Amino acid sequence: MPEFQKNIIYMRSTLRLSFFFVVLSASVIVSAQGVMTRSLYIEKYHKLAINEMNRVGIPASIKLAQGMLESGNGNSVLARKSNNHFGIKCHNDWRGKKVYHDDDHRGECFRKYKSVYESYIDHSSFLTGKQRYASLFDLKPTDYKGWAKGLKKAGYATDPRYAHRLIHLIEENDLHRFDKGGTSVKKYKTNDSSGKKSLANDNFSIDAFSSHQVELNNGVKYVSVHPDDSFEKISNEFGLKNWELTSYNDLPDNARLQDYKYIYVQPKRNKAHRKHRTHRVKPGETLHYISQKYGVKLKRLYRYNRIEKGEPVSEGQIIQLRKKKR
Repeated sequence: MPEFQKNIIYMRSTLRLSFFFVVLSASVIVSAQGVMTRSLYIEKYHKLAINEMNRVGIPASIKLAQGMLESGNGNSVLARKSNNHFGIKCHNDWRGKKVYHDDDHRGECFRKYKSVYESYIDHSSFLTGKQRYASLFDLKPTDYKGWAKGLKKAGYATDPRYAHRLIHLIEENDLHRFDKGGTSVKKYKTNDSSGKKSLANDNFSIDAFSSHQVELNNGVKYVSVHPDDSFEKISNEFGLKNWELTSYNDLPDNARLQDYKYIYVQPKRNKAHRKHRTHRVKPGETLHYISQKYGVKLKRLYRYNRIEKGEPVSEGQIIQLRKKKR
């Protein structure tokens, strides 16, 4: 073969290789820029996790670890296209938007959210609203191992190593540091000329507890009701939906807020503090009053005392606050 032809073949091969490496390099750069690392995920969402810990009692470390694990640090298709960071499926009670992905079975229905913020809020509502997770809220907020094992036992995921993987994520990334305190914060924006405030997606910088002094009863946060308060006002202040506030306090939809001196802003416990095992009913007291007094869910008091829903209690009656009546 003549020398000039060899040179031409060599030049063509070199050009092809150069083009290949340019394309490869470009794809690597794009990929690197589009992938969220663990550290970036933690930096971006740890305040939201702390906020939800303060609001409903789910440890921030657990919230972050579940979000990271279920969403692949925010990089999964479900997270990127549907803002679903916790792999929550539709279930029969879901009324929001839906998407379909292959999981344990083909074409399963998953919840779709407008923002990551909504996904975090719904995850809290999902855990607080399901009876099978109720025992978790009796754990200390720093007991991330108990939470991880409890989530697996309650059937949150089918992975047999789910609890181990959560604990590993928490300890490897020191996520439990967020369980030791922190301020619940949210960032608001004015969305119309009336000056009313609405939650800004995924941003948190203003203390949400600025208007009401938060107190604790049986480890549950509550606030005193002010003369000018409304369910909507308190719900907006604490990032709650209106139905959550009535649900946490076992109230009907038509309840008047001003009929109550204080109101809980997170779910009540399944049992009273161990110092309070029973209560003797005084004149005028109802089971709902006792439920609010000790920070115990009303349905638990019905169950412990074998009382039918709506059945009145009698003066002098002994009400069990921690376990079923024998």
